[in-house]
Amino acid sequence: MNNSFDLNKILRPHILNLAPYSSARDEYTGHVGIFLDANENPYGSVTDQDFNRYPDPYQADIKRKLSPLKNVPTDQIFLGNGSDEPIDLLVRATCTPSKDRVIILPPTYGMYEVSASIHDVYIDKVPLSADYQIRVDAVLEAITPDTKIIFICTPNNPTGNVMEDSAIETILKNFNGLVVVDEAYVDFTDKPSWIDRLAEYPNLVVLQTFSKSWGLAGLRAGMCFASTELVRILNKIKAPYNISQPAQAALLAGLESADKMQEMVKEILEQRGVLCTMLEKLSLVNKVFPSDANFLLVKFDDAKSVMEYLLKETIIVRDRSKVLLCEGCLRITVGTREENETLVAALKAYEQRNVIV
Repeated sequence: MNNSFDLNKILRPHILNLAPYSSARDEYTGHVGIFLDANENPYGSVTDQDFNRYPDPYQADIKRKLSPLKNVPTDQIFLGNGSDEPIDLLVRATCTPSKDRVIILPPTYGMYEVSASIHDVYIDKVPLSADYQIRVDAVLEAITPDTKIIFICTPNNPTGNVMEDSAIETILKNFNGLVVVDEAYVDFTDKPSWIDRLAEYPNLVVLQTFSKSWGLAGLRAGMCFASTELVRILNKIKAPYNISQPAQAALLAGLESADKMQEMVKEILEQRGVLCTMLEKLSLVNKVFPSDANFLLVKFDDAKSVMEYLLKETIIVRDRSKVLLCEGCLRITVGTREENETLVAALKAYEQRNVIV
């Protein structure tokens, strides 16, 4: 199979021809004037802040600041309500319910499957290898004429590892649908972003987020980088005002602090190494998997019991023991130095308690 990608061929026909909703802010994008066009409250809001006007539906100011940081033109940037919104919109734009298919590579981020299921889209699962890498031949064999999207998470959640470039390249070259590379954790690895290769592969879509390295999870803001044509389609089918005015203001302020983001990432990476070393010294830990993310996947002899104990100590980690290829594993986010030391102290106490018993 050779790639001859044509976006128009994978879009649902009615989406391609859709006349989008035209909001008041589509017709006038200025900031000065007497606004009598959108049925807003002219007297302000019930708070002491000016929330009575609708926000920019296309977040132009944010994209202008983001563009040089990511080295991507503004018309190739889509901003959504978290990364979950572009995931949902990509499925909605391309997949006909009860007909089309997507491919996911478990263990992986759960929203790919959820979004496909919501839209009644078939899901083909091609598990990763034992060392959590893409089984390229198996992925290519799973492709059908109705396959529209392949979702690849790198660094992967919950395993933490980066996928091999050669595997992703092969899929991009041999699949005529969208290859969505989810880089939510890219700032925690020294590997280059796939954003740099958007011009090379017209079927490449890259997702990133403000939730992790930027520390802005509460704003619910995600980034999608793709061809100009695909971004135009996403803008057609999104909700008119998908990112609120307070969130946009906070994002603009946050983008002025890229240096602080880098400082926090540096500290997280340092603590990741320290936490990994401390965990590896515990006898109840079977294995700490290598990580290029801000978390560690840790295999325990009795993950369920450890999880229950930590909850009693009000230390909350994520149980991944029922996830394919993650049996007996807990996913532990890298915390502050104090939080990591508290976690390890609790695990040592658990260890001692079981030795005494």
